[in-house]
Amino acid sequence: MTDPALAENPFRLNLDQQKKRAKELQRLTLAGDSAALARVAAQKEGGPRAPFKLADAQFVIARELGLASWPKLKAHIEEMTAARAGMTGTVQAPLDSDMPTLHIRCGNDIEKVLPLAGFSGDFLEVSNPLAIGPVREGADWLAARVRFLDGAFGAFDVPGSNLLYEAQEKLERAGESYQRAVLWFEHDSFDQLILIYVLSILAEARAPLRLELATAGSFPGMQPFWGLGQLPPEALRLLWERRQTVTPAQLSCAQEAFAALRAPSPEALARLAAREDLPLPFLARALRRHLAELPGAGDGLSLTQRFILDILAEEERSAGRIFRALMLEREPLPWLGDLMFWVILKEMAAAGTPPLTLSYENEEDWPQARAALTPAGEAVLAGTRDYLDFAPPARWAGGVSIAPPAASWRWDRARERLVVP
Repeated sequence: MTDPALAENPFRLNLDQQKKRAKELQRLTLAGDSAALARVAAQKEGGPRAPFKLADAQFVIARELGLASWPKLKAHIEEMTAARAGMTGTVQAPLDSDMPTLHIRCGNDIEKVLPLAGFSGDFLEVSNPLAIGPVREGADWLAARVRFLDGAFGAFDVPGSNLLYEAQEKLERAGESYQRAVLWFEHDSFDQLILIYVLSILAEARAPLRLELATAGSFPGMQPFWGLGQLPPEALRLLWERRQTVTPAQLSCAQEAFAALRAPSPEALARLAAREDLPLPFLARALRRHLAELPGAGDGLSLTQRFILDILAEEERSAGRIFRALMLEREPLPWLGDLMFWVILKEMAAAGTPPLTLSYENEEDWPQARAALTPAGEAVLAGTRDYLDFAPPARWAGGVSIAPPAASWRWDRARERLVVP
């Protein structure tokens, strides 16, 4: 495996290279190149105006990379260069060596990168994909999660669901071994739902002396930004420098949101999702994306299910190609893992009157499975039938049960509001 500290990474930006790109963009724009003109129009209101100067091209390049201006791009590159220099040369004490530290993440994507970035604390993976399957009220909710995950992913070589119990126990006892916990989470619903779960536990348990949040909803470089696992080690050092102490208001918000997520009615969750003043800055948008997995007001489909049928309406595809199109072309806030996607696809094919068909020989080779739209799927897309009338398998969105023929809560995607059963 290539060392992430040495490998090329699209989030490692070189100033000389960006200067060359700006000059080339200026040249092409002045020559009337259609692609260059479209790029400029996408970033500058009113499009290119004469004379189109190098500074204009530099502005466009900076905006394409996720920064507001060329000076901010230069400053970011300088910060990244300094952070990378701190990983080499004279041996330095680990960045987290001032106190016993636990690094918490909803996956293992940065586990091996943290030591390269200069951290020595322990790592805890909390892989409980709360964005799919039941997240119910009651003391036995974790047992229900284990049953769901065992049934959904049992055919694959994935970490055992017993890790859910181990992770929760380590969270509850974190304060006995650590003085600080750092939570590394990004902006999507997968991360944000696990974040409110983790903060809820730490708020109720003997939490570490200090709780800190290292988070990002974007990062200069390749667009779109999906998550921390894309970043090189020096980027994690920058996020460490920008980390913030978790406030009592954020802990209270997490507890309220996690309780709302587990409720049988989505009303409290929708009220939180409608707020833009939540102390956790990425939570409201993530909650709205989660609520979009309720049956749609007009078609009975979750947003993911709708995307899948829309993609299949273009052409028959393999499951792997559907997933790629979903993530790269459709999904407004990517949150779905590949096996989670496969579970959703299989559920759709298992409906009494399925909107799509699946053909495959080996489930472990699921990306090669062929999917095709059925007449029922075409009718749903045309608006003449409702997906919930086709006897789809029962499923959950947090604590909300979706079990046709029982009436279900729905989500009006256009207005982003609930529709009462």
